[in-house]
Amino acid sequence: MSTPAIATHGLGRRYGRTWGLRDCTLEIGAGRVVGLVGPNGAGKSTLLSLLAGLRRPSAGHLELLGRPVRAGRPDDGVAYLDQRHSLYESFRVREVFEAARRLNHRWDQDTAVARMRELDIPLGRRVAGLSGGQRAQVALSVALARRPELLVLDEPVASLDPLARRELMGTLMAAKADHECTVVLSSHVVAELERLCDYVVVLEHGRVVLAGDVDELMTAHTLLTGPSSTVDEVGGRVVSVEHRGSAASLLVRGPNPAPPPRWRAEPVSLETLVLHHLATARAKGAAA
Repeated sequence: MSTPAIATHGLGRRYGRTWGLRDCTLEIGAGRVVGLVGPNGAGKSTLLSLLAGLRRPSAGHLELLGRPVRAGRPDDGVAYLDQRHSLYESFRVREVFEAARRLNHRWDQDTAVARMRELDIPLGRRVAGLSGGQRAQVALSVALARRPELLVLDEPVASLDPLARRELMGTLMAAKADHECTVVLSSHVVAELERLCDYVVVLEHGRVVLAGDVDELMTAHTLLTGPSSTVDEVGGRVVSVEHRGSAASLLVRGPNPAPPPRWRAEPVSLETLVLHHLATARAKGAAA
C-alpha cells in the first residue's frame, strides 16, 4: 500500500478560544489534485498553513509524504503559494530566482528561466513593474522550480482577472502533468475546481463536512426536483431540501432512487453537491 501524500487524524488549530480547524481526519493519496472548498472563515487557510508547516497544530496529528510536519520547519518536499503571491517588490525576476536558488537545495533554475521565456516575462523586470497575472506566474514558477512533492496553493487566482486566472491554471496543470506531484488548492469558484480537481474537501465552521474522489461523490448523489407537497414520498438518504414556492429540490445520497410520480432525477454537478452539503452543515450548526 502506497504512503498517502496527506494523512491527518483529529487535526485542529485553535486561536484563543476559537477553533479555526477541528477534528480534521483525512487520508489523500499521492498524485491527486485536491480542491479545498468552503466559505470565508471555514478553515481553509488554517488547514493549508498547517500543511505548509507555517502554524503549529493545537490538537491531532499530521503527516505529509509519510513524514510528520513540525511547525517552523517546513518539509523540503512542500512548496506553498499564498493568495498575495508574496514577492519582494524591489527585486528583479532574476534576483527572485537567485534568492530562491540559495534557499532551496532542490531548486531547478533551468525550468524557472524557461517558464519565464514561454510566458514572455523579462528576467530583468522588477516585481513592482509586473502585472498581477505576471506576479502570480513568477510566484508559481518559484514554487514549481523547488520540484515539490506537494504543492499547496491558497486562493492562487483570487486577485486575478478571468484571462490571468485561466493562464495561471493552465500553467499549473501543465506543470502537474510534467512533474508528478500532489496539488492542494483552495478556491471559492467551485466550477473551476470541477475542471481541475479529482478530489475535494469541503469545510464549514472549521470541520470537514465532505471529502472524497470527485467522480465517486458525484456518482453517489442524485438531484431530485418535484412538487413540495410530495417531498415525504421521496426515498433514500436525503442530504438537503430546498423549497422554492410549490417546487422542491432534494440532494439524495446512495443508490439512484426511483423518483415518485412528477419527480425528475438529474445528475449532480460538483457545485450543486458542495452547496447542498454546505447548506446542510450550516443549518445543523445554527440548530446546535
